[in-house]
Amino acid sequence: MFEQTTQEGATVPQTGHFNSRSRGRRLATWAIVAVGAMLALSGCELGEFKDGFLPHGVTENSERVRVLWIGGWISLLAVGALVWGLMAWCVVAYRRRRDDNELPVQLRYNVPLEILYTIIPIFMIAVFFYYTARDQSALMDTSKEPDVTVNVVGKQWSWDFNYVEDNAHEVGTQAIMTGKPGAEETIPTMYLPVNERVEFVLTSRDVIHSFWVPQFLQKLDMLPGKVNKFQVVPTQEGTFKGKCAELCGAYHSQMLFNVKVVSRADYDAHIADLKSRGQSGLLGTDLNRENLVPGEQAKLPEELRN
Repeated sequence: MFEQTTQEGATVPQTGHFNSRSRGRRLATWAIVAVGAMLALSGCELGEFKDGFLPHGVTENSERVRVLWIGGWISLLAVGALVWGLMAWCVVAYRRRRDDNELPVQLRYNVPLEILYTIIPIFMIAVFFYYTARDQSALMDTSKEPDVTVNVVGKQWSWDFNYVEDNAHEVGTQAIMTGKPGAEETIPTMYLPVNERVEFVLTSRDVIHSFWVPQFLQKLDMLPGKVNKFQVVPTQEGTFKGKCAELCGAYHSQMLFNVKVVSRADYDAHIADLKSRGQSGLLGTDLNRENLVPGEQAKLPEELRN
């Protein structure tokens, strides 16, 4: 606060200028504290920052997804920095000064500028479209012959797995997540061999589901009456969590599964164990609420066609 003496000799306190400045400093301080708190609470490591905060990918496709994701964010942040910088420059350069008593010159249009900010966004969208279409085509390519084909069947609220070439199946039951020890054992588990090409053939028995293993960095919907497919090559052994990523009813949150990526020997041992428990053969589509749309039958492996 400071005081100013008027022509009549009265003293008038002047607080607005300093209050606004101190208010700005407080807001900036709180913004820095908030950002720091979010980073601290998220527990993000440097490696996660380099990956764009994506889960660590464990398939051959992971690097392609990571590069597209990070490239997109870099481009967006660069555009944001440019726009914010221009806004800040305008605020400073064209601020009202003490001796300004008139309105500035009013401009209704600027044709070169309008052409510029029309062409630049079109160019940016075209570039984004090109890279997205290129990578999506590669990620959804199923032209290569798979080593293993797994028909993943989504159902309220669990999963069935048909190991097509091995003529074995696994029936999942709804996970009962009570929080007590042993609950994890009720989750269906899919086995995959490491460093071999796996094709997922996705179908649904009832409503829309979505097959998602976060560390595969890919997700695909499962639509009633339709067949969707994609391929991955798991490159790291381990157990990875999967879930349904489409709201599908009352127990959607418990529609969970695990993926175990193991050696070929362990994979073969699991298939042999399934067969020894009477789970030979493949589950058909007779339990589906809807028949496949005409033309979709041809997308199924021959062993699954009626």
